Amino acid sequence: MSFLKLISCSSFLLLFLACGGNDKPSSLFEIEIEEEKGVYHLQDEIQVRVANKKDKEIRDIEYSMDGRKLPLEDNRIRLDIEKLGNRTLQAKITFEGGEAEINKDILVLAKDAPEIYTYEIVNTYPHKKSSFTQGLEFHNDTLYEGTGKKGKSALMKVNYTTGEILEQINLDNAYFGEGITILDNTIYQLTWQSGIGFTYDLNKFEKTGSFKYGKSKEGWGLCNDGEKIYKSDGTEKIWILDPATLAEEDYIQIVTNKSVFNKANELEYAEGKIYANVWQKESMMIIDPVSGAIEGVINFGGLEEKVGKHPQLDVLNGVAYHPGRKTLFVTGKYWDKIFEVRIKPRE
Repeated sequence: MSFLKLISCSSFLLLFLACGGNDKPSSLFEIEIEEEKGVYHLQDEIQVRVANKKDKEIRDIEYSMDGRKLPLEDNRIRLDIEKLGNRTLQAKITFEGGEAEINKDILVLAKDAPEIYTYEIVNTYPHKKSSFTQGLEFHNDTLYEGTGKKGKSALMKVNYTTGEILEQINLDNAYFGEGITILDNTIYQLTWQSGIGFTYDLNKFEKTGSFKYGKSKEGWGLCNDGEKIYKSDGTEKIWILDPATLAEEDYIQIVTNKSVFNKANELEYAEGKIYANVWQKESMMIIDPVSGAIEGVINFGGLEEKVGKHPQLDVLNGVAYHPGRKTLFVTGKYWDKIFEVRIKPRE
């Protein structure tokens, strides 16, 4: 074999190819799961093997998911992973003359069913009935609210105890306002289907710029954990944004122990969890921001019955956490009240 041919073969070995061959990994090997179900749960143990289609001499197999090694014991791996949802199981195979990487897509759901919670009302405050509420967030003791509908969308600074609008910035009539969040003296606000969001100076309460969405097609809810921004878009994904660039760097998928869920609307981050209104429902999810598991569901049934009835009255939407009071504030679209509530387990 010539020197040049040796160099050519060595470069191919970096991926998967042995000298003298041109086979793709999928033509050589395949991941097989015994009693394959397609749907699995966190911490499940599954029996795996690699089908050796061309009888290569296999020297080592290493399984991983999202870069996390999954040790193989008695031909079984445990799904000890961080992120749930649609995942890719990888097998790195060292065989005679080369290496290959092969993949298998599986669905991994939460291990446990969500806990069910209810609420108790601590206080009731007036709320602007003409507000199509899309986002709520506290900064210190001041409530900030984003509203929707084209021609009526706005960002407002509110005295929550009286319902008085202290300051207001109206969006251009072309935009349908959505969720908001506040981080490092900047207010972020989404629009629904325009693929654009806006930034505002918190102290001056004036618009400072805009940003475009990445792979997410719509803007629904926003929240932050003090470092990262989380964005819902009407799908099963909650996107993780870099506050400096607003780039969508990653995402989690929302799941229960039974299925993937895609109805997260307005978001709030409180004490290590994401609280998310369920679109068109009188309920709210408590989501683990690392795995995407829905750990709890709050039933807000009966709350809408306590607000004034009128033709425009719409669904529950809007949640803000008051760190000083350790309570949630919730309202709805065109509701004339905002409720301060405490969450408690259902008896």
